[in-house]
Amino acid sequence: MKEGIHPKYVVSKIKCVCGNVIETKSTRGDLSIEICSNCHPFYTDKARTVSTAGRVDKFKKKYKMK
Repeated sequence: MKEGIHPKYVVSKIKCVCGNVIETKSTRGDLSIEICSNCHPFYTDKARTVSTAGRVDKFKKKYKMK
């Protein structure tokens, strides 16, 4: 590799708003993020699921159909 043309590859810390700190290597240095795999709803199983059952009954009740 040529000397002096590559950026420095240093140990960096990625800090999330939730307080989680991940140590990795990067050319950018320390980073701050808003959401990580520790607090993301998809990965923490807190994702909101939409129930599609009963839509026809809900429609009939709304418009008073029998």
